[in-house]
Amino acid sequence: MTLILLSFAILILSIIAHEVAHGYMADALGDPTARLSGRLTLNPIPHLDPVGSILVPALLVFTGSPIFFGWAKPVPYNPYNLSDKRWGETLVALAGSATNLLLAVIFALVVRFGAALGLGAGALTVAGDITFVNLFLGAFNLIPFPPLDGFTALRAALPWHASRGMYRFEGQVRAMGMLSLIAFLLVFSYLFAGPFFQFVVWLFSVLTGQPLP
Repeated sequence: MTLILLSFAILILSIIAHEVAHGYMADALGDPTARLSGRLTLNPIPHLDPVGSILVPALLVFTGSPIFFGWAKPVPYNPYNLSDKRWGETLVALAGSATNLLLAVIFALVVRFGAALGLGAGALTVAGDITFVNLFLGAFNLIPFPPLDGFTALRAALPWHASRGMYRFEGQVRAMGMLSLIAFLLVFSYLFAGPFFQFVVWLFSVLTGQPLP
């Protein structure tokens, strides 16, 4: 039970770090919306979404699912305030996954070299869990399907004439609300979850030098 609760806590904190990174990038590019809304904090309370931050992650963790997924309340930002009009929105979109992948690399190095530095098995296990969860979240959010960051980054990076269709598609998906998310997760689970999971396991092994426990 302790390991399950620890995995749940790691997942929630990784999701929150992802969202906070969006806000910090927007703030660095001239938009103070997230800062003024009190969202540039690692305190979980302002970020928690009852469904995405508690119910969905809890179901996945407590059922032993190989998929680590969840979401916090989106950090607000105004793209019209960004100083970089061409690439600002892309940079904000990618900041979340970049943070997860950076955390994964840092803790993968802990796993790889921690034993030589005298770290115990418990600490190495926690570092491994942090590595895997952040690899999964970072890579998953780069999938180009709305509202995931990969779609936003790609849409914003394309010239306007090439991205108009993506804007329309995003509007249609958002209009469906939770139904679109459920449909996406079902399709992903049945068709792509296996290869995606193996890809993340491979990344874990490359970075840590060890197989996934």
